[in-house]
Amino acid sequence: MKRKFFVTVTALLAASVMLTAQNPTLETIFSRKSVRTYTDQPVSVDDLMMLVRAGMAAPTGMNRQPWEFFIVQDKALMASLSEKIPYARMLKEAQAAIVVIGNPEKSVYWYLDCSAAAQNILLAAESMGLGAVWTAGYPYEDRMETIAKAVGIPKPYLPLCLIPIGYPKGEQKPKDKWVESKVHLNTW
Repeated sequence: MKRKFFVTVTALLAASVMLTAQNPTLETIFSRKSVRTYTDQPVSVDDLMMLVRAGMAAPTGMNRQPWEFFIVQDKALMASLSEKIPYARMLKEAQAAIVVIGNPEKSVYWYLDCSAAAQNILLAAESMGLGAVWTAGYPYEDRMETIAKAVGIPKPYLPLCLIPIGYPKGEQKPKDKWVESKVHLNTW
């Protein structure tokens, strides 16, 4: 049975490589990477709005849409946040950032819906030639409080993540995260 499974998975992989070359959506998904270094080239407000529009196109349980988005272009604010939030040092170089915010009063699953919105933003950024990276707010109370205070997020809203955005500096390659042993076809 394992040999047959291996042959099937190998055939699926070969087919997926061919399909990716013909499918821009799959190409974007497999090309997405976490970009942490940026050029000085500004990101237009139109492009930032398109990213947020992509976020709002995400699936949402019962169409509750518990999300809000805060766009940051203030370099001093981003530099300050880069010093206060672990793993967010790249904010100093970023040209903008988007805070994905959820309302737990609209949905107990706000963090799931907002995660889907954040992923859409990351994929849209990749498709537009922009670089972006997810930096966590939720579930870390200290990070959430820092972000909320910095941008003035009122209660009951909660920041899920902060996404620095800019044009990538240098060549950056996506990680191959395919692990065949994590795939179970018809049986564990």
